[in-house]
Order: sequence, then C-alpha cells, then structure tokens
Amino acid sequence: MNDNKRTSAFKEKRDYDILNMLNSISNFEIFTPFEITKSMIELLPEEVFKHPEYKFLDPCVKSGIFLREIIYKLDENLPRIKYKDKESNIEYDLSNKKERTTHILKNMIYGIAISELTSYVSRRTIYGVMEANKDKIEEYLQSKILANRDEELLEMNEYYNHNIFNDREEYIEEGNIFYPANETTIETEDTHYPFIVKTNHKIINRIKERKMKFDVIIGNPPYQQNVGNIAGNKSKSKAIYHHFISNAIDLKPKYISMIVPSRWMTKSAEGISDKWVDDFLKSNKIEKLHDFINSEDCFKNVSIEGGVNYFLWNTNYENKCNYYIHGESNNISHIYDYLDPINIGVVLRDKYSRDILKKISHIEKEYFNNMNNNFSGLVSPKDYFTTKHKLTSSWNDFSIEPNEFYNIKYYLNKKVYEKGEGFIKKEDIHKNMQSININKVYIPAANGGQKNVLGKPFKGEKNSVCSQTYLIIGYDNIKHNFNESQCENIISYIKTKFFRYLVSLKKKTQNGARGVYQLVPIQDFNKSWTDEELYKKYNLSDDEINYIENKISKMD
Repeated sequence: MNDNKRTSAFKEKRDYDILNMLNSISNFEIFTPFEITKSMIELLPEEVFKHPEYKFLDPCVKSGIFLREIIYKLDENLPRIKYKDKESNIEYDLSNKKERTTHILKNMIYGIAISELTSYVSRRTIYGVMEANKDKIEEYLQSKILANRDEELLEMNEYYNHNIFNDREEYIEEGNIFYPANETTIETEDTHYPFIVKTNHKIINRIKERKMKFDVIIGNPPYQQNVGNIAGNKSKSKAIYHHFISNAIDLKPKYISMIVPSRWMTKSAEGISDKWVDDFLKSNKIEKLHDFINSEDCFKNVSIEGGVNYFLWNTNYENKCNYYIHGESNNISHIYDYLDPINIGVVLRDKYSRDILKKISHIEKEYFNNMNNNFSGLVSPKDYFTTKHKLTSSWNDFSIEPNEFYNIKYYLNKKVYEKGEGFIKKEDIHKNMQSININKVYIPAANGGQKNVLGKPFKGEKNSVCSQTYLIIGYDNIKHNFNESQCENIISYIKTKFFRYLVSLKKKTQNGARGVYQLVPIQDFNKSWTDEELYKKYNLSDDEINYIENKISKMD
C-alpha cells in the first residue's frame, strides 16, 4: 500500500470512527468527538505541522483522538527531508514512510493519561497495541481474530517499529503515553491526574519540571471533583480544569488549545478564583475562542451547566480575541474585541450586552466595580445563617408550629418540608444574629433556568431567618435596614426582565451567588419599578428591548 492510499484509508476510517462510540466516563471526564477534535486542531496555524523539531503534548489523554489526528497532520505536512533529532542524534529520512512515522511517534507525540484505563485506550489508538513495545503481529495473531490475514498484518505493521522505545531504561511499554498505575488504587484512580498532582513517575516529572520543551499542548481535561459533605450538599463539586490550563502555561509552549466548561468566563465556577480569571483574561493571549451556550452542541446527550468553550492561547499574541458565540439554532455571532473590554472582570457572552452596559455606565459610571454601587452589595454571602450542621438544606430539627421556645420564623427547602417554613430556637442560630430582626428579601440561591434566570423573591419579615437554600437581600442591619415598602419595591425591581437579563450575563448555572448581581445597578427603592421605566432611563434601543423581552420570561 502506498502512502497516498494509506492516508486515504485513514481518512475513510474516521468517517466511521470507533472512538465516537466511546461513552463519557462521567460529566467530569468526557471523550471528545471527532468533529470537535478536528475544529480544535484547525485553530492551530498550519505551520506547526511542518516542523520536525516540534513536540505535541496531550496532558489529559483519554481516547488518544487529539494525538491521532495530529499524527495524520504531521504525516501529511512534514517536509520530505533528512532530519537529525538533536536529543537522540538519530537521523531520519522523512521521505520514507516508516522513518517518518517512527520519528513522529518517538520524538513528537506525547500524552499523560488520566487513568490506567485511558492509558491503554490511547496507546491502542496511537500504537495499535496497549503496550507500546509489543509487536502488533504477535498481539493480533495471539488473539486469533486475524490469524488468516498475515499479508494485511505485515502491511499494517510496516510503518511502526515496536522496538523504538527499547532504548529506554524504564517505561518502555508505555511508549510516550504515560500513567503511574502503580501509584493508584481503585478508590483513588478517579482523582489521580498526574499532570496536576504529585507523582513519582520520572518522565512525567521531567515534563512538569520543563526539562522537555513542548510547542503545542492540546486536550480535554477532567472538569471537576466532588467535594460534597453528607450534612450539606453531597453533590457539591469544585472545578479542576483551570489547573490543567495553568500547568500548561507554565510549560511555556507556543500554543495551547483546550475545551473546558465556560463557567470560568463569568466567575461562576466553584473552585476557580477571581484572580485566576482576571489574569487569564488580562493576558490577552487568547487569540480565538469558540463559546457554546449549550454544551450538547459539542457533546451529545451531555449537559454541562453554563456551556463549554475551546480556545487557542498563543504565547506570542497580545491583542483582541476572535470570539465566536454559538447560540440557539446554530446561530453564530462573531465579535473581534477584547474579552473584557469594559473591565468588569468577566466575559460578556451576549452580542447585545456590551452596548447595553455601556449605556448603563454612561449614567451610573463604573458601578460594576464597586459593590456599594451595584446590587451585589445588597446580597448576602451564601450560607449566611448556616453552619456545618445547623440550618443546612437537609437540616430538619425545626418545629412546624411556633411555641415558647421555637419562636423564630425559619424559611427552608421545600424538598425537606413542603410548606417551606417552620420555626426554630434562638440557640440554633450561631452567626449573623444581628440580621434576625430587620426586614429583608429572600431569594433562592439556586434556581431559575435560562428564561426566568432567578427563583421568585419574597419578603422576609422581622424575626426570621433562612436555610442555605436562600440568600438574603438587605442583610446588613446598618447599611440597609429597609422598611417593608422598600422590600416590596426591591421585589418589583427583581421581577423586571431588565434586572434578570443583567443577572443572566453572569449567571450561567443554577447557582446564583451574590457575584451574579454585579452588573445590576442600584435604584431608588422608595418607589416600585417597571421594565418600561428602566428601558427609558438607560435609553435602550428597540432592538435591545426586543432582545431582552424575547430572552427573559415574565415573572408573576
């Protein structure tokens, strides 16, 4: 089989790609479809596939699909010259298929797996065998599946020399797909990602210590780890994908391309600090970014709150970003601008939002940079009355009816008690007691959906508290201390589409911590508010008004 026929056969096989049949390990660890892999690789300049000295790393390899597609690109684009590898001092004739493939596999392609299983899967994808130094013919013949097809086996095996890693002292069978299987147990393997945690694997440590130079780092990292507790939210998780991005940047490659959840863009990802987001945005090194509001446009039947994005980070780039927003019905909006052009600290994932916020800022100045000037300053921190064991979402030591001891009104999760309210003792409240006897507004901490955005707010009377199910608006007895009428006016403001649209710019998940209210300006709460008044106050155009009206549902 000549080179052209073989390349054609490879492409034909990708039309019926067996890797597309792999199911996701979990919502934390998702196999990347071929179409997305191809699009991410196409973000890279063609020039990178013409350099035989370049090295490519997938630091979170699962199926091996990124490395496989890069191998095809290198095979097609490397110059047909004689090239001497500087590290091994071996010369390769890149016009020869077998020598070219040997050089690519041995000197250009590397991966760090996320588990022992994925190390085997990816080696099978890249080398055709689960142990890189094992002869394919021997393995296939032993399986007796292709025992009568010796000629085809020889044809398949001619481009790959299974002895190419035998000059190593260790890790021969791993090839260039590494994983420290001896460091894990069944219980720990799901969280042992050697690119971001401590390992004794010598080659992985050489990579992390920058003793190997990589030009391109690409992959689809694990997204989060469970950190829940029995007393509170057992399903609570923290993001970890940003550690893969940070460690990749620390290796100082020319390019990084990764696909990750988009919650980092609005500072709504648990576990990712505001500083990390600020530094990543202000670097202006993200040359291209594709943002999918609905994750299922990338991963079929996988729902990731807030959507997903893939990007090209370019170490030699420091300019505006080609930002593509993939919305409903395959509608794609392209914006060429800085990801944070008005210094609000987040990415505005909406084609109208920039102009709307500029109009608000014309009146309110830089209100979004000072909590005292935006609505987030009125909203309590989460778990305001809650301690580790008291007033959690699942805590049920309350009374249905008030009595001499249970005399403080308590608003709780309706999943615990259908009525959603009861009474507790003063002794059950261990913090923020100064906020008990003031008027306030309660709003669900996690609720709303895409159209409503927020759960329904309601007035909280004096002598009341709530579980961690709710946040408190007007929680500060000195700064706020609203009367009942002002609380009702605050509720009228929250119910406007204008208010909830501005919240939606940051709230891309069910969780609605105080930070999602950053872009909402403060109003005079001695009066009630309507959308018509707010549209007029901030001089919104007909197109902007229609967009908000269609995007946000009415709240009764």
